[in-house]
This record gives sequence, structure tokens and C-alpha cells, in this order.
Amino acid sequence: MLKLRPYKKCDSEKIISWISDEEVFMKWGGMLFGDYPITAEIINDKYILNNGDCVEPDNFYPWIAFDDENGAVGHFIMRYLNGDKHILRFGWVIVDDSIRGKGYGTQMLQAGLKYAFDIFGADKVTLGVFENNDIAHNCYKRAGFSDRETIHKEPWNIIEMEITKEQYKE
Repeated sequence: MLKLRPYKKCDSEKIISWISDEEVFMKWGGMLFGDYPITAEIINDKYILNNGDCVEPDNFYPWIAFDDENGAVGHFIMRYLNGDKHILRFGWVIVDDSIRGKGYGTQMLQAGLKYAFDIFGADKVTLGVFENNDIAHNCYKRAGFSDRETIHKEPWNIIEMEITKEQYKE
């Protein structure tokens, strides 16, 4: 199982390497950051407070997934949905393209669910606007999420999924 740690300022360069393709950048939320290409400064402005700490953890949690052998392998965010402390929403998940298809995305989501349910006390976790292809969909299902809604939106089909605390404990 992958470990998670809070985002650090030094992580921005690695994240940039994972979203260096413009199509990938736009798919994983480029509209939130502005023009392509994204820079380390833009990412850090969004995630790092003036005192150098990670953004206020009361409502927004950027994480880096890592293991001892490979270093950082991915990044994802979670936040409370509409300020409701009982529902956490996973924003986007980025896995290093060089290791995609090896189960890291599933492990990242499972580690995130452990934090959401066991540490933050959420009753439900939802996936936000996520890529909906067979590989990605199977990853979300392996992590325990159930389909809620599929939205056909060009250029990608996107999916909404969720898991409750009861489903997680099964």
C-alpha cells in the first residue's frame, strides 16, 4: 500500500512532469490554473500559504503518494463537498505516466479512503469529474467506488462515483 504525505513546495516540479502534455493538463483541471504550460510557481501559489505551510487543511488536502522504492508516484487532492464535513470529494488523481497501469492509482485512492474514513471521519467520499475509460473505471471500482452518474462531455466521458463508510468497512 502506498503511503501519503501532504504536498510540499518541492513537489511542484514532479507534478509538472506528470502533466507536461497539454491534453493531459487540460483534462486534469487546466482551466483552474490558467494558460498552458503550467509552472511550479502557479502550483505552489495554489497549494502553499505565505508562511510556507501547505494550504489550510480544514477544507482542502493536496497529497503526494509515495513509496520507498520509487519516490513520489502521484498526486491527488480531496476537499469537503460544499463545506459538509461528512462528505469528502476526491478532486483529481495524477499518476506518473511511466508507471501507469501498475495499480498505483488504485493504491492512491485506497490510501485516500483510509484517511477520509478513519482519520477525517467522513461518512461518504465522492469522485469528482474523472476520466471514464475502461482502465480508469476499473481502477475506481477496485478502490471500492460505485457508479453514480456518467456524463458525456467532449472531449472525454466523465464519471461520478461514490463510496459510503459502510461500503468501505465491508
